[in-house]
Amino acid sequence: MKTQHQVILSLGSNLGKKQENIQLCIDLLHQDVGTITKVSSLYESDAWGFKSESFYNCVVEMHTHLKPQKVLKKILKVEQILGRIRTHEAGYQARIIDVDIIAFNDELVDEERLQIPHPHLSDRLFVLLPFQEIISDWMHPTTKTTIGELVKKCSDSGSCVIVSTLIAPLKKIDLSRFNYIAIEGNIGAGKTTLATKIAEDFNAKTVLERFADNPFLPKFYKDQNRYAFPLEMSFLADRYQQISDDLAQFDLFKDFIIADYHIFKSLIFAKVTLQEDEYRLYKTLFDIIYKEMPRPDLYIYLYQNTDKLLQNIKKRGRSYEQEIPSDYLERINEGYLDYIKTQQDLNVLIIDVSEKDFVKNQEDYTFILDEMAKKAH
Repeated sequence: MKTQHQVILSLGSNLGKKQENIQLCIDLLHQDVGTITKVSSLYESDAWGFKSESFYNCVVEMHTHLKPQKVLKKILKVEQILGRIRTHEAGYQARIIDVDIIAFNDELVDEERLQIPHPHLSDRLFVLLPFQEIISDWMHPTTKTTIGELVKKCSDSGSCVIVSTLIAPLKKIDLSRFNYIAIEGNIGAGKTTLATKIAEDFNAKTVLERFADNPFLPKFYKDQNRYAFPLEMSFLADRYQQISDDLAQFDLFKDFIIADYHIFKSLIFAKVTLQEDEYRLYKTLFDIIYKEMPRPDLYIYLYQNTDKLLQNIKKRGRSYEQEIPSDYLERINEGYLDYIKTQQDLNVLIIDVSEKDFVKNQEDYTFILDEMAKKAH
């Protein structure tokens, strides 16, 4: 199940350097609004509804956590940056850039300023043809008409032809060197959210830690001394079993895999929670298991300060986490950083996300992607 919204946008321009306008608009949308995951070819079409110079058009797919009204607000800001001046004059006009929301998941929106799906979608070849190019199996949520059927039934008789190609922003972020990425972080750092988001945007496989049903976890937070060893042993067994099973489904030389944990976290947490004699026994067992585990091509550590971690933990509302003391989180952070210092053969990327929100702020997310791309070179 997707965690982000799928948004389809139509872009058009018939003033100035039209292809440059559209490419710049794509880049700004990707930087400021949401992740542009697919970009159609560039089409040239006759002006629709009025006499003017021909238009250049394309359709893009965007991933975002934002609601439709917020997406529209940000789109209008991008248009303004590019020089679009909206007037109250009736009828269609020439414009340097025009961005329309065509579809938003399968949702229906009927407001004064926003109708989704776009009410003129079925009438415009310059929307339908590039839309069909990037998502050939799309179906209209109300009429249940496929995009192919809409193209065949369209009454638009104007010219609409491919004239060029456009650059998809994700093509500039080359992660092809990596087949297996592990994203780690303290409790509440956002590692699962980031792993899932990257996997959706890059069409990667996911290995996500499953621990909600661990019977020792709520008991541990109430009585750490008593339940630390059974908790850490159960986590180690579960992680070993899960990562072995999940990675066995994939080809580590061909598939692109994003995990929200690395099995070495077991040793880090154990060192913080266990007594010295318990830890020695635990490490003996861990070393045997660790030798069999594949190493990630990129190990990302999301650092967050303790205050932000506590805020995130409170916000997500897991009852058994609410009493976690700040000094425990600080020791976990120290454990990770000490571990990272000792790893000479691990490709490590540390990102401080204490002042970043990669869910609400697209610019923060693209910063992380850029940092990952730098580690690929």
